[in-house]
Amino acid sequence: MLIIGIAGGTGSGKTTVVRKIIEQLPNGEVTVLPQDSYYRDSSHIPLEERQKINFDHPDSLEFELLVAHLKTLKNKNPIELPTYSYVSCTRGEETIRVYPTEVVIVEGILILGHQGLRELMDLRIYVDADADDRLSRVISRDIIERGRNVSQVLDRYKNTVKPSHLQFIEPTKRYANLIVPQGGNNVVAINLLKQYIEKYLHP
Repeated sequence: MLIIGIAGGTGSGKTTVVRKIIEQLPNGEVTVLPQDSYYRDSSHIPLEERQKINFDHPDSLEFELLVAHLKTLKNKNPIELPTYSYVSCTRGEETIRVYPTEVVIVEGILILGHQGLRELMDLRIYVDADADDRLSRVISRDIIERGRNVSQVLDRYKNTVKPSHLQFIEPTKRYANLIVPQGGNNVVAINLLKQYIEKYLHP
């Protein structure tokens, strides 16, 4: 099994890079495990407190479960992928059954900062983007997908996203085998990654 980690700051274009790679590969040969599925359940605390959670801090994630799931897939067994709602800040009751495939992509802002997870990866990628570009994407995404207004997004960016990026995310660049600037607009890098995966699938 080939395990690829794709990290980068919030709004850097990681998800776009993953989507564009997947679109060019045969159906069912690549599995994606999003870091977002592994946020800790916060249903035991009031909604007002939940909405203050710093999703850009490593403590917000259940890395132990993600590592265990990757090892289970590597042993050719299926897993039950958690679901998470950013609107309610809780983990869903339903899970998604995921079966092992030849290639697994783990995608998320903090995945290169966890040593146990990093050691399972065969290829580590960091998607880089300018802070202004990331902020504009975060504003659009959080308003459309997460029910926040512009003021809430900017406050969160200033208080948690930017400081956490500088402390926990940007430094993990040093663990990357490959840095991809311009995110989903970097056609050359996306094609190279696609070819790398194809070589593994069809040597």
